[in-house]
Amino acid sequence: MTINTQLTKLILFCFALFLSVAGVAQNLKEQLDTYISSQHSSNTPGLSVLVAQDGKAIYANGFGMASLELDVKTEPKHVFEIGSITKQFTAVAILMLEEQGKLSVDDEITKFIPDYPTQGKTITVHQLLNHTSGIKSYTNLPSFLVMARKDMTPTELIDTFKNEPMEFDPGTQFNYNNSGYILLGHIIEVVSGTTYEKFIKTNIFDKVGMSNSSYGSMTTLIPNRASGYSQAENGYKNAEYLSLTLPYAAGSIMSTTADLLKWQNAISANTLIKRSSLEKAINGSTLDNGDKIDYGYGWYTGSIRDSKTVEHSGGIFGYTSNGIFLPNENIYIIGLSNCDCGNVSGITKNIAAIVLGKPFLMKENAITLKTEKLKKWVGAYEFIDGVIRHITLEDNQLSSLREGSRSLEIYPMTETNFIFDGGDTEYDFYAENGNRMVTMKVNGKTLTGKGIDKAVPTERQDIKLAPEVLESYVGVFQIQPGFSITISVKDNKLFALPTGQGEVELYAEEKDKFFLKVVTADVHFTRDANGKVESLTLFQSGQELLGKKVD
Repeated sequence: MTINTQLTKLILFCFALFLSVAGVAQNLKEQLDTYISSQHSSNTPGLSVLVAQDGKAIYANGFGMASLELDVKTEPKHVFEIGSITKQFTAVAILMLEEQGKLSVDDEITKFIPDYPTQGKTITVHQLLNHTSGIKSYTNLPSFLVMARKDMTPTELIDTFKNEPMEFDPGTQFNYNNSGYILLGHIIEVVSGTTYEKFIKTNIFDKVGMSNSSYGSMTTLIPNRASGYSQAENGYKNAEYLSLTLPYAAGSIMSTTADLLKWQNAISANTLIKRSSLEKAINGSTLDNGDKIDYGYGWYTGSIRDSKTVEHSGGIFGYTSNGIFLPNENIYIIGLSNCDCGNVSGITKNIAAIVLGKPFLMKENAITLKTEKLKKWVGAYEFIDGVIRHITLEDNQLSSLREGSRSLEIYPMTETNFIFDGGDTEYDFYAENGNRMVTMKVNGKTLTGKGIDKAVPTERQDIKLAPEVLESYVGVFQIQPGFSITISVKDNKLFALPTGQGEVELYAEEKDKFFLKVVTADVHFTRDANGKVESLTLFQSGQELLGKKVD
């Protein structure tokens, strides 16, 4: 064989390989375009999505509108507020200062803020980072919505929550907490001798080339800024004004999908902090009693289709975001939306599954089983966490009811495997020693349930309210920055749409008092002296969250 013949074969092989790779890339683009378009209408606020493999973008596209008023379509160049993904930058800044010997995550916060009233407790920087400090989150206080338009310094902001009662002893519980990251931002300023904004720009943005990223501002001219929107009764409206001095180190950064890829690449390459420091941030943490929690420093740990993830989402007035990194596959997905009503987390999660080649199954993929095969799995199942789920059968359709929640249909993929439509939750039924058993896989976790004898609980009874009463509840109620509940009426039924989630129906027990069936939760409305609805309170998981009506 001559050298020319060998060279020709090599060129042909490389060309064939190029065509193969190009074909795979084109197929993925078509899959993602089709999926995202099915989830995101072209005449709604925008969504910018980027997917990267081995540090290089393999997909970037925009959907919907960057400006509804100017009829500007979303493109990858558009700049969005990223909300709580900001916490990753704050956490890395703290770890950079630790590597410089200027602080330790084990330091008590009074070392840097001597006058902070710890109420006799020992609170560490570590506990601020992983949301175990017990400090009350200022965004849950009724006063937050009142001061949303006011520019405040970090110390003025700290003054709004520092005297609030502790929610629990530091280190004993996890409770996501924006106040902790406000304190971390102030500590960065105390230790570095410069502002948080300048520290992040000089030590992160400039260092990794994030030229389209900045500490957010409502007055500075920002090229390609996507306008922020909220859900309204009949479409969308401009988001309520929020001074970006208030989210501060917990949520004030603005960026693009391309810049956030640069950020992820810098993290993966240990450009900013050592791998040993990063390990503390991305592998979760533990409570004082040794119980594992999924949150580390600015990142959650999780899994998608049995692949490990480190991720974080964000929500702020007018914007939502979600970033997912799969370290074993070196895949990064980032989604940014200019509406605080978008389901960005769900979309990016499904994108990750598609890129992995393991897309979540939909009910359209279900098979048909005869009634006698479905009856085998009907009954109650008690899980190790004490939760009881009931499997019921009606009109040849199995459903799952978690006690205190509502019934959801499940669909057979095989005689023993059943899924919830379009998600990563599935059941595998089997028999063991004559007992009914089920394995439930959800969010990368596996739970086992054992069949027990227990009747299906009686559901709470709801009443009908007059149409004019239902209409009195309609409006938008803000719980905290980036999280509101939109109340609407359809076909004489009341619905609630929480930011970034699906719409759910509210059921009246009496006037002004409603409950949900999709989860264990209650919503109570409060009226002013003139009988007009002015606020709601969401009761869920032991918390009482106040939302004041804003339109």
